[in-house]
Amino acid sequence: MADMIQIKGLNKYFGDLHVLKDIDLTVKAGEKVVIIGPSGSGKSTLIRCVDYLEEPTTGEILIDGTALTKKNHLEMARKYSSMVFQSFNLYPNMTVLGNLTLAPIKLQKKSKEEATRAAVAALERGGLAHKAGEYPQNLSGGQQQRVAIARALCTKQPIILFDEPTSALDPEMVQEVLDVMVELARENITMMCVTHEMGFARLVADRVIFMDDGQILEEGTPEHFFESPQNPRCREFLAKILH
Repeated sequence: MADMIQIKGLNKYFGDLHVLKDIDLTVKAGEKVVIIGPSGSGKSTLIRCVDYLEEPTTGEILIDGTALTKKNHLEMARKYSSMVFQSFNLYPNMTVLGNLTLAPIKLQKKSKEEATRAAVAALERGGLAHKAGEYPQNLSGGQQQRVAIARALCTKQPIILFDEPTSALDPEMVQEVLDVMVELARENITMMCVTHEMGFARLVADRVIFMDDGQILEEGTPEHFFESPQNPRCREFLAKILH
């Protein structure tokens, strides 16, 4: 498989705070990478740098062989990646259908008819076609997040980035969102997902990455990661959350 995402020597500072420290990471096309770690470890900042929502301080990020820059990041995002946020980020003044068709029409220059067809198909996959005319505030948190995932799907980009997509949800709504993500993971989409859901990581990840203090301390298959992690900090973290 070809390399879809290459991160080389990535550092990110917020003022004096060194949030990402010399990160090197390669994600293959179609690979599912799940990133876990304690709060404040740099996980969300890393994934936001991949979508250029945060500008790297130093280092390089290549998407499908092309370096991300301040000049080309919008074009690259339009072509390659969608982000699903923890807080849904739906436009409250637009219907569900309006939220889904906005980016394909405005950014990808698709016709309204083509965008609508893709949006309805994406909503059907999440079991939400009947909500197309609703406004986000009339949906549950789980439904809003499933709409956000459908929005990421309808742009038909090869990369989907998830930034703790279940952390803002009530516990009983988490599973309905994870079910949609598990379905997605069966497709040839490159996924990077920051999450605290260990069951999801076991089920869908090709590779699990553990971050702490702005560094990657451990990475491996789910089997390696959950059964025989080598890094002491990783073992300590897993012992706390798995018992």
